[in-house]
Amino acid sequence: MKLLEYQAKGIFEKFDIPTMRGIVIDDLEGIPEKIAEAKLNYPVVIKVQVQIGGRGKAGGVQFADNPAEAVAWAKKLLYMDVRGYTAKQLLIVEKADVAQEMYMSVLLDRNTKCPLLIYSPIGGMDIEQTAKETPDKVAKVAVDPLRGIQNYTIDYIISKTGADPALKPQLTDIAKKLMKAFFEYNTMLVEINPLIVTKGGEVIAVDGKVEVDDNALYIGKLPDIAAYRDNMQEDPREKEARSFNFHFVPLDEDGTVGIMSNGSGMMMSCLDLITKRGMKVAGCLDQGGGATREKLKEAVRIVFQNQNIHVLLVYIFGGITRCDEVCAGIKMALEEQPADRKVVVRIEGTNKEAAMEILETIKDRVVAVDNVPEAVEALWKFHN
Repeated sequence: MKLLEYQAKGIFEKFDIPTMRGIVIDDLEGIPEKIAEAKLNYPVVIKVQVQIGGRGKAGGVQFADNPAEAVAWAKKLLYMDVRGYTAKQLLIVEKADVAQEMYMSVLLDRNTKCPLLIYSPIGGMDIEQTAKETPDKVAKVAVDPLRGIQNYTIDYIISKTGADPALKPQLTDIAKKLMKAFFEYNTMLVEINPLIVTKGGEVIAVDGKVEVDDNALYIGKLPDIAAYRDNMQEDPREKEARSFNFHFVPLDEDGTVGIMSNGSGMMMSCLDLITKRGMKVAGCLDQGGGATREKLKEAVRIVFQNQNIHVLLVYIFGGITRCDEVCAGIKMALEEQPADRKVVVRIEGTNKEAAMEILETIKDRVVAVDNVPEAVEALWKFHN
């Protein structure tokens, strides 16, 4: 479960990670008075609270130099739509006095089966982009869960990235607290981006992202986080998929790959292999069994609603589901999609021969493969 920014910062504050002072509002009544009561100094930043990235690009983060501007922006931003999510709350914080923007996160690393500490002295942008453009400015360290973050861990990330050694005490403190939050809240990711250095030399978390393992909620842990879940907005694609008896799982919104299958085990194995190859999966759709070409056309459309996806893996074992119906649905869907949208198909089962004949008619946009490793390599070629 992805938390809203103010909820993530609430966790940071519990572990004494410095953040900017702010308030959360859900109506337009008395905004100047609320800002004054919280003793916030202008200029302030007004941010829409949604469970999805890209709010800045969508105009969901604005600055106000005085009470009149704060009211004007609040009127525009409250209930703003950001890629299908409605901003029902706004976070208003003091504008930071920024000297430098950095990045720090802890996430679960599949390869080492340990938490991975990631740091960069360059923040405010996607860490994958930073790693691609300036790999020497990104440090990744697998942390032994029993030993935790040690002083030499921070020595390494400073040496690797060329960060200011004078920041070591504060970076060490925040990294250890971030790791503690990672474990105590059963998270998959805790991220500060940007982690800033003020002109006075203080290190502060300006923006935060926390993703909690849903399983921790279902077994009764984290009651405070479980309470948030009841008020969370559902991804519109999940709701639409359910209307067709599909199951859609949104993943990394910045991903460029989608997956459609007719079995959760098949879908998860593809997800693991694609991720291991270095690609990001934006979403997965399990279409179940027995779907018609019309419904499968809708399945492809739902996955491609994320504009970042430009290649879709369709992995189907046809029993009740007929392979020719699947491929007919793919063909119908692609007729309504931009020409740069491609599909990789791994299909086996009922009416496969007829299915392959259909794929032959759209071979300029579809690649048919014989196994999953071949499918992953085909995705990689489209990805690059």
